[in-house]
Amino acid sequence: MNGRDDLRADHPDGGPPRVGPPRVGLLWRGDPAAPVVSGMGNRLQRIIQAVAARGAEAVPVVFSDASADQVRASLLGLDGVLVWVDPIMDSVNRTVLDGVLGDVAAQGVYVSAHPDVILKMGTKDVLYTTRGMSWGTDIRLYPNRGEMSAQLPRALTGGARVLKQYRGNGGNGVWRVELAAAASSASEPGVTVLHGLRGSIVELMSLDRFIAQCEPYFADGACMVDQAFQPRLADGMVRCYLSEDRVVGFGHQMVTALLAPPTAGAQTPPPPPRLYYGPERAEFQPVLRRMHSEWLPDLCRILDLDRSQLPAIWDADFLYGPRSADGDDSYVLCEINVSSVLPVPDESVEPLADTAVRRSLAARAARTP
Repeated sequence: MNGRDDLRADHPDGGPPRVGPPRVGLLWRGDPAAPVVSGMGNRLQRIIQAVAARGAEAVPVVFSDASADQVRASLLGLDGVLVWVDPIMDSVNRTVLDGVLGDVAAQGVYVSAHPDVILKMGTKDVLYTTRGMSWGTDIRLYPNRGEMSAQLPRALTGGARVLKQYRGNGGNGVWRVELAAAASSASEPGVTVLHGLRGSIVELMSLDRFIAQCEPYFADGACMVDQAFQPRLADGMVRCYLSEDRVVGFGHQMVTALLAPPTAGAQTPPPPPRLYYGPERAEFQPVLRRMHSEWLPDLCRILDLDRSQLPAIWDADFLYGPRSADGDDSYVLCEINVSSVLPVPDESVEPLADTAVRRSLAARAARTP
């Protein structure tokens, strides 16, 4: 079986199948002519098998911008589709794909995550929008280079900052910035900057130069978010996985990308492996309880999201904030991931498949005359 075989529509008019098991697509970016058993197809095998075990037909769909029309026709022959495509991959963004997904969703296909939902909760400005929640911290939003030039120098006097582009992944467009020990000139402050991409080195430059090199991040009306650096970054990051509104697992990882000392030429160390756990893991129960009782209701209210709109799989990443007087941890939201959440804990695969099949069946029923 190859990608081209799986990209055909069942009906000439692109209508949904009326009989038989629900058809659930699993979509990733790649070469449609390549065998689906390679690359991303292998990484999704557990999810494909879990979907099939529920009586559904799991249909691999390989997307490229050049195959957009063909993929659109194929998706209209499915009941639902789960999407694993990063915001930026090999310098290509999701503009074409999001247009296709929005179109097929409007015609009744279940899409997770829906592009409109990604723009509400899966972009870095969600940190600013939800800054009033208990997971919030010192956050600023720069809609343009001028605002960044005006506000960032003052923010840096309070300590290191982490600047994040509006939509990215893998540390791309994430920068740790802090004032250098000495100014580059009497009137122009010097800063040390460290890019979040793996293997980056600390650079010393003027603040004006750093702001100038951020200019592309404001293209097409995008913004940058400025978050106070969290001193407990060395304690790692907690990743809380959810299927719609249910916590289905946790991950814990050491975030080394922004931990290098602020010395020009220093390189970030490689991170150790991420560890995965089920939702019952004892040390993460405070996160689970607060997600279900507080954070999720507040998030949906602030973003005007119904729980039924939440993705089949998504995660919220938390850094450790200051401890309370009793020694209890607090948590600071680092980002929310909805575009391409993988790998996932073993315990999350079954709930993910349950959600995908249930929502695809409901979509089929709604489309059937």
